[in-house]
Amino acid sequence: MCGIVGFCNFKDFAALAKKLPDAVLSLAHRGPDDSGIHLDPQNSLGLGHSRLSILDLSPAGHQPMKSPDGRAVITYNGEAYNFISIRNELEQLGIGFTTGTDTEVVLAAYRQWGMEGCLNRLFGMFAFAIWDEQEKKLFLARDRMGVKPLYYADGDSFIAFASELKAIKALGSICGPADMDALALFLHFQYVPGPRSIFKNVKKLPPGCYAVFDGKGTEIQRWWDFPEISPQDSRPPSEQEALNTLDTLLRTAVRDRLVSDVPIGALLSGGVDSTLVVAAMRREAGCRVNTFTIGFSQADLDEAPYARAVAKYLDTDHTQLYASPKDALALVERLPIMFDEPFADPSAIPTHMVCSLARQKVTVALSGDGGDEFFAGYVRYWMAASLAKNLFALPAWVRRPAAALLGVIPPAWPQTAYNPIAARLPQRFKVRDFPEKWARVLAVMPENRLREIYRPTVSLWTKEAVEKLMGRTVPESNFEKEFEATRGLPILRRLMQVDQKTYLPDAMFTKTDRTSMACGLEVRLPLCDHRIAAFAATLPENLLYRDGRGKYLPRKLLYRFVPQNLVDRPKAGFAVPLAAWLKGELKPLMTDLLAEKRLHDEGIFNPEMVSRVVNEHLNSIHDHSHRLWALITWEMWRDAQ
Repeated sequence: MCGIVGFCNFKDFAALAKKLPDAVLSLAHRGPDDSGIHLDPQNSLGLGHSRLSILDLSPAGHQPMKSPDGRAVITYNGEAYNFISIRNELEQLGIGFTTGTDTEVVLAAYRQWGMEGCLNRLFGMFAFAIWDEQEKKLFLARDRMGVKPLYYADGDSFIAFASELKAIKALGSICGPADMDALALFLHFQYVPGPRSIFKNVKKLPPGCYAVFDGKGTEIQRWWDFPEISPQDSRPPSEQEALNTLDTLLRTAVRDRLVSDVPIGALLSGGVDSTLVVAAMRREAGCRVNTFTIGFSQADLDEAPYARAVAKYLDTDHTQLYASPKDALALVERLPIMFDEPFADPSAIPTHMVCSLARQKVTVALSGDGGDEFFAGYVRYWMAASLAKNLFALPAWVRRPAAALLGVIPPAWPQTAYNPIAARLPQRFKVRDFPEKWARVLAVMPENRLREIYRPTVSLWTKEAVEKLMGRTVPESNFEKEFEATRGLPILRRLMQVDQKTYLPDAMFTKTDRTSMACGLEVRLPLCDHRIAAFAATLPENLLYRDGRGKYLPRKLLYRFVPQNLVDRPKAGFAVPLAAWLKGELKPLMTDLLAEKRLHDEGIFNPEMVSRVVNEHLNSIHDHSHRLWALITWEMWRDAQ
């Protein structure tokens, strides 16, 4: 993996050219092995690159890289796992190569087939920019799933881009002020959903899209989308057929991701997804592999014993580390710099810890991310589908009291505790519009709660923003757009596909990318291979969810390779004892950042309401840990600016 940054067509080329080295330096964690800059004063173009050497470790892989004819130059972040087959195809057309990198292959593929022809051939995770001197155009592209990030800021006649926001900030005052709509969305979802960023002037290039900048403006084109799912699919595969197909696809995806000139390992939690990946890796590698896990002293959150048992059975070279609250506190203060945006998923803490642990032995690691989204692993999917199927079949006059009997949650916040999503489902299904139902289920702070916590002031909010707060607090996002696009699908499929297009790239991939690249580790995700995603879309629901459990097909496949009792346990997730930490080691940080005077001076949140929530959490009246963590994350981010 690498870091990329660049700009085109700015009037003050000389000023940006001077700042470009600092922008590249800001990405050094993503690519500590080499760096480079390409400047073209005639086109007011600057491209920068920081390199993490994975393929062809020689200086020949230096970037930005020019095509042999000098027409095109690329700055590239990612891995094209099938670059060898593309290279062979190009060589048969008479094209020669001087390096062993996939970067040179991507550039040659662009020269031979153009942007879409190149992209349609690439299997992998990537984000890159290509300047075409003949066409006088800058092309930006992002991989199918959105595993790798790409931010950009554009106007009528200029564009700047980078792997991370910090690099765009290093170019000068391009980002603009914080976006208050993005703040509302962050507090709602715990992350800033694309295409927004936390800054008004910066956007995220959507997954599966490319952008063309021609000096006059930027046009976004979609080059790939998830396969359409029909409610009336053709004959579904039998269970045995599906198992064999998944086995073949997984082995292929893992084999593709083992191509490297540096040591490779795997992140292992001992759950279904990571164990399945390690089992396939063990078969494809044909030798012992390195595995890594993080444990916690709190028994109900400690997955280290499960990972250790799996590692012993699969005979891996296993390394584990138990994280202390002191370790977490030291890392918490780095999170705003690591993410550049407010990001309130506390599992970022152990994710970075396990990545740092892995980086001590390897440069590349495989992970099991994506299994839940593609194979119905989340409890919320099947509980929502089951409730919807049963409740929506009832007349309205029966449905409402039935929903109330299934589980009543107090309506007022902050008295409402932070409940697991599953516990919030019954009441939420009394809302008429399904997208709104689901948004309320997912939200850490639903819209009505945001109105209570906000304290808009004239100095910080525009008149329009204040009016919006008095009406609809949470602005529309790609969440609503994707929900509308899935209208007509069965509910289980609908929820999964919305997550695949929103939560997966904007939250899960963001977490994995930032936490791994912060320590110079490249993480590869076999279960997010687009061929596996396309296959999962064909599966009938009884191969996704059965007998009260999700991921039915991956489980059945896994039982071929490890004893069932090793992995058969309730889903835990990569959780941390956040509630306890906020009452202990993280309490000084919380009380400092959420102090009434500080919030009063800031003018965004209601100090009295926040203090009430803090006190209820400290006195164990309610567990408000996730809501408090969102507020803390925002305050830490503001301090880092």
